[in-house]
Amino acid sequence: MKNNFTVPSGTFEKIVKDEAGINEYIGLEPPELRAMAALAGSLYEQGRVSEARTILEGLTALDPRLYLGYAGLGAIQLIEEQLEPALTNLSRAAGLNPDDPSVQANLGEVLLRQAKFIEASRCFERALALDPKQEDAGANRARAIIAGLKLVAGEPRS
Repeated sequence: MKNNFTVPSGTFEKIVKDEAGINEYIGLEPPELRAMAALAGSLYEQGRVSEARTILEGLTALDPRLYLGYAGLGAIQLIEEQLEPALTNLSRAAGLNPDDPSVQANLGEVLLRQAKFIEASRCFERALALDPKQEDAGANRARAIIAGLKLVAGEPRS
């Protein structure tokens, strides 16, 4: 039996340059990729962090232009206090999708923990601006962090 599978010309070069992922020739659709990210989120919520991480790492390999894998990995690394890799992954996620308030809040928290206060405040401000109805859990966490910092600093809360 002959295999008719061929890889489009230049695919491997794009993958090596991080311009494309394995999905370039697998062809999963965006809803399928989002479903994988949702599964990783569910596994994480169940305490199955290792499995969630594996799926998220797979997502970044499948499509390095999809921010969800980087956002999830960064969130896990933030919780595990792996601040440098969290910064890398969350910065990548924010670069790919600057309009996700949870990514901005997580990035702000990483920067705050690294004592990069100006950069952290910018991310927190962006998270709040992206969530005017106060519905996003990440942005609400940013609000709580800001309120706590104001309390510690003795400033009136707004």
